[in-house]
Amino acid sequence: MPATLRLSLLVMLLTGATLSAQEFTPQNIKQTIKDFKNDPRGPYLRIRWFCEDGTVREPKDPCPEGIDGIQHASYKELTENLADRNNLYFGEILAAADNTKFWDAASDHSRLKQYQLGNYLKSVDNGWILEKAQYYRGAIQSEDEEAWGIAFFNWLLKDDKRLEANYYLIRQALKDIPHAGDDNIAQRMRSESKVIAEEFPKFMDVRVKIHGQPDVSDVALVQNFREEYDDELTPELKTEFKNLLETLTEYYAPINLEKLNAQVSGIKSDLDVKNQVIAFTTKFDNNTPAYSIIPEISDMLCNIRTQITQIQRAQDRLTLLDVSLKLEEMLLKKSGDWEPETLKELLDKVYHLSYATAGTGLLEVWEWEEIEGIIAPINYTNVSLAELNTIHNTSRSAVQWSAAMAKATYDDVVEKYTAFEPLATGFIDDRVRSSVALPLGKTVSELGDFINNKSNLENDVMDIADQSAIHGLNPGYAMGELVVVPGNPDGIEVSNNKIYIFKRPPSDLKPVAGIATVDEGNLVSHVQLLARNLGIPNAALIDSNLEDLEAYNGKTVFYAVSNKGTVIIKPADNMSAEEKDLFSVTERNSEKIAVPIEKIRLDKKSILNMRDIDASASGILAGPKAANLGQLKKMFPEQVVEGLVIPFGIFKDHMDLPMPGQNKSYWEFLTEMFASAEAMRNNGTAEAQVEDFQFKKLATLRDAINRMQLKPQFISELRSSFSSIFGKPMGQAPVFLRSDTNMEDLKEFTGAGLNLTLFNVVEEQKIVDGIKKVWASPYTERSFKWRQVYLSNPENVFPSILVIPSVDVAYSGVMITKGINEGTDDDLTVAFSRGAGGAVDGQAAETRLITASGNRLLAPARQPDYIRLPESGGTKAYSTTFESTILSEQNIQSLREVAQEIRTKIPQETHTNPDGAYDVELGFQDDKIWLFQIRPFVENKNALSNGYLDSISPRSNPDEYIEMDTKL
Repeated sequence: MPATLRLSLLVMLLTGATLSAQEFTPQNIKQTIKDFKNDPRGPYLRIRWFCEDGTVREPKDPCPEGIDGIQHASYKELTENLADRNNLYFGEILAAADNTKFWDAASDHSRLKQYQLGNYLKSVDNGWILEKAQYYRGAIQSEDEEAWGIAFFNWLLKDDKRLEANYYLIRQALKDIPHAGDDNIAQRMRSESKVIAEEFPKFMDVRVKIHGQPDVSDVALVQNFREEYDDELTPELKTEFKNLLETLTEYYAPINLEKLNAQVSGIKSDLDVKNQVIAFTTKFDNNTPAYSIIPEISDMLCNIRTQITQIQRAQDRLTLLDVSLKLEEMLLKKSGDWEPETLKELLDKVYHLSYATAGTGLLEVWEWEEIEGIIAPINYTNVSLAELNTIHNTSRSAVQWSAAMAKATYDDVVEKYTAFEPLATGFIDDRVRSSVALPLGKTVSELGDFINNKSNLENDVMDIADQSAIHGLNPGYAMGELVVVPGNPDGIEVSNNKIYIFKRPPSDLKPVAGIATVDEGNLVSHVQLLARNLGIPNAALIDSNLEDLEAYNGKTVFYAVSNKGTVIIKPADNMSAEEKDLFSVTERNSEKIAVPIEKIRLDKKSILNMRDIDASASGILAGPKAANLGQLKKMFPEQVVEGLVIPFGIFKDHMDLPMPGQNKSYWEFLTEMFASAEAMRNNGTAEAQVEDFQFKKLATLRDAINRMQLKPQFISELRSSFSSIFGKPMGQAPVFLRSDTNMEDLKEFTGAGLNLTLFNVVEEQKIVDGIKKVWASPYTERSFKWRQVYLSNPENVFPSILVIPSVDVAYSGVMITKGINEGTDDDLTVAFSRGAGGAVDGQAAETRLITASGNRLLAPARQPDYIRLPESGGTKAYSTTFESTILSEQNIQSLREVAQEIRTKIPQETHTNPDGAYDVELGFQDDKIWLFQIRPFVENKNALSNGYLDSISPRSNPDEYIEMDTKL
């Protein structure tokens, strides 16, 4: 073979090997799904015998005598490639799966979750990728799948820790993996009603009823609907109605208590809950009133959860979990029959349904124990309005935490699939609607309506249902186009004159007029602090509220949140004269803030040791991060790391260098851009065009700064400073590079999270490149937009850089030295997540209100992933579960102590307001507190004291008492 031909073949082989290792793109996968749907074999290749000796044989050539085997389809090469390259497992045949690989602990159980999601997609999309392959005979053998399911759960349930850490996921898996002859009837019921509504829109109201408030009356409802519209139904639709009615009848059939008794009686261990269930099956029946049976079921569900690890045999554990599912099914069927008539009965129902969330895994046991005392049944004759509000807020939280458990468990897989299959977005909602969170949410809304009536509090949010579930977080008002974002918000281009309803808040939100979110993140994330600081109205709502508001997407609305949580969203055409007056030009202009530059020192061009500066250097030599941390280092030398500071002067010195290809310096390029923009405005150019001009210029500037050659004497000094301050040469000490501008932590503007922080950088070249990235970060579109909107002189922004050694904390977060939304100025609001960088980016963090003598859980962690900081640099990702708290009692006491020291020492040392609150970023390593940043906590005083917002707050007496036997 000629050498040139051999070389060509080698290149082709190498190229092919490279391509084969590449992931499939979402567009590729969309086409694959389409192809699978139209293929009579779907993702499968052909039927084979799979023998225990490892051989694979033809269908008519079974495994030899004495060697067991099973028959099922093999996968197409494309199906296997999707698994290898993208970790996508389409058309999973369980009988062919390995237990450990299917559990997939290293990938946070992705493969198991994909199997569940695949079942959902098949139910809502006519078989999904198996649309034609549903009829591929022999591809999947149900008896083999069920036998595998039993063996899998017997393997899985042997491990106590695995069961305790993944209780919710394992219970959900039992609904999907065949092991006892059952299937997920509730999911089938919702899927079939959804398909009919899409094909026959007149059915939509019935479908909404089945999805939102299911009860046994749905059978008659569907029957009557089918009879009424019989002449309009196609033969296919008539078949679908027949299937739905059969499913509804099966779902609402009475639970077989005798079978339940026999199942539990077969458990070998002698458990209290075993005896409790046996007694229940003889004492109660399906005709027992709901108000009697639901408390019993809730108690059994929780006892099963807490006692299950006392059983040794995995098969008995499986039996008990199956019993748990049947009890939950009975509770869901009965919950609609419990119709409280008095306040006491309503509070009892809230309590017992909340209790059931812990028994079904939606809440962790420790989470329930922290809130149980607040919502426990009241045995006295009356209750104050303040107590009722606390009960309502806590039970509403239980609903939110339950929904967040489903989201935290499945969101990673749903997001992965949504890139190529939009129907995947309905999966988490389906899980929530099939849980006790649905009747609990409805009951909590009824309690909210009762309290609102007694408090004279009335939300006015269009004409949507369940308005009592909406509550304000930050006061403020806005007018603009309403934009409802039900999916992933990260790719949405926002505008500062629009109002956004998000499923979850984006971590890098650009300026908006107003926001409301289903997943509110946490109270002290950068997004929440910016909203609170700037008077941006911000509220929390529930999924059904967001769905209802989609009907008003694109409409111009008025949006207001009072400082007591009242929320108004109404058409702008319906605004009162007082509301219209809120938007005068003069008032808006007066809100802009000036960055003080009178004292700035740009002549200081040497690196600073953080020990040599304090708060007095803020805005003069460096930004407040460095100045305040230097101050903290003096006051808390053992809890603050060493640090070096690259002051404003070094940045300006480099910005005065010639900018390549421009015949001017970087600084002249920047100032000319501002001058040109102002001239455009004076000439009547539309603001959108001015912004577009500025963003293009800033992109050019950022690119030039990132390619800038740093001065050799600066690099030399940097190396020397690393050695003298950190005790290690540059390139051996992992550090954080934190942008620290003179625009941050002004008296009226926080600037939290607007500029760049680089985590755990080690290599010298990456540190040098990182310095340039941090210098460029104030000129990103997001950072610039916030400054343009709220600062009168955004051109006078100078970045310094704080360089501190990395601390590999076990958990980290934010502490505000006052109560936010709840509590008093003497309390602490804290939010912590596992690993580094906790809480600031909006993670669903463990949030607590800490008082002098106790603490209250405001929200548990629901962040399934976190990062740690290895000495080699960069970050390492981990996943976590939620069965234990993040903060210990010892940690909480440490936070009280350090907060007290901060409150005392900072005002004394800096001669500042002793009543001011602080925003502190900190972390724990081996139970020791490390302080990373402190800044004043800034709230928008105008919003808090605004006369209009005060006028829409409720006028009620929190000490008013209400009789427990008050009729609803």
